[in-house]
Amino acid sequence: MRLSTLSESEIIITLIALALLLLSAFVFGTLMELIKGPRVVGEIFGGMVIGGSFLFIIAPALSERLFFAYPEEGKVLNIFYQLGLIFLMFLSGYNTDIKVERSNAKTISLVFVGATFLPMAGSIPFFGLFRENFIGSIENEVAYCLVFAIGVAITSIPVISKIFFDMGIMNTKFSNTVLTVSTFQDLCLWILLNVATKVAQSGEIKLAEMIVIVLVTIGIFVLIALVSRYIKQVKSDWKPNTFYSISFSLLLMTCGALYILGINIMYSAFVVGYLIKAVFGTGESTKTRMHFLENIAFSFFIPIYFALVGIQLNVVHDFSLTRFLLFFAIAFGLEFAGTWLLLLPSGLKMSTRMNFAVTMNARGGPGIVLATVAYSYDIISLEFFTVLILTTMLSSMIAGYYLRFRQRRDPEEFNKL
Repeated sequence: MRLSTLSESEIIITLIALALLLLSAFVFGTLMELIKGPRVVGEIFGGMVIGGSFLFIIAPALSERLFFAYPEEGKVLNIFYQLGLIFLMFLSGYNTDIKVERSNAKTISLVFVGATFLPMAGSIPFFGLFRENFIGSIENEVAYCLVFAIGVAITSIPVISKIFFDMGIMNTKFSNTVLTVSTFQDLCLWILLNVATKVAQSGEIKLAEMIVIVLVTIGIFVLIALVSRYIKQVKSDWKPNTFYSISFSLLLMTCGALYILGINIMYSAFVVGYLIKAVFGTGESTKTRMHFLENIAFSFFIPIYFALVGIQLNVVHDFSLTRFLLFFAIAFGLEFAGTWLLLLPSGLKMSTRMNFAVTMNARGGPGIVLATVAYSYDIISLEFFTVLILTTMLSSMIAGYYLRFRQRRDPEEFNKL
């Protein structure tokens, strides 16, 4: 058997393109961290600089030679794009920890409903307002409406976690509440995104099939949660290459197997990360190995993924500033209002309700995953893809800066919940 391959010149230009993507993501990610912003925002901006929003406009010939040098280059780069997405979701799954304490159950429930279902319900009147410009080429109304509603309500675990770590408030009651709510919220929204992609593929709503997808998705997560509670954890004193080989094989095989059942690749990767944590635990040996993997993934695959997200954005041609600002105001306002209103009977003071309402607006990585998956299935247009990414970037920055502002005013602000 003989496999076809790229020519040597095509391989070289691909390596150069990857190097530029990585370098641009690193430079602008580092600059963003220097001004206390989320690194992911800088990495996307790095992609924008060498992509459709800048380089492609001022030097189209150079851009063509770098990223369209041969017909298959986009497909080759998309492999790294998908690997970045897989590793991002895999590591998110491993780092997810659901903690519901009785003393905090009421607050968790109120924030969850207020930040998830109220914004989604509130977004319904706006579906038609943006439809003409935001719906994708397949023009599937159901899939488009689901993505619109998810985009309004989604919250980021990775970005919020990074902000909490940087501020030194991780494992406070406030941070545990936010992360627990975000986990439940993202689980619900991933299920809806699975439904949306399946509807987009089939072109019609098959109720029985949709019910199976929902039940399988929930069942897998519940099963793994039970496994994590009752299974006798495997000792991870294997050689590192054995641990990584088994983990990666399980990751890729599960993504393939669950795809057959209609489960999206990003949710499959999340589930495997959670499974690895359930089976191998969080002992020092496992944590050390996952830390090494995080270093590689967040130094190569994930920055390239975010840069490739940014490279597709064109804020000059495929973009309306008015529609972006309107959508952002609607999304931020609905998430804020839903969380604020549901917390009114909680007895929490006004500043704490404000902290929750702003924090739940940080859309981060999940918001980007939502946009990229929906765009890849042609559920949404390039303009809506751009709007969702920019909404994610701006909302994450607002949440980060606001929380730091509150901490400067009162260092004990987040220990008083």
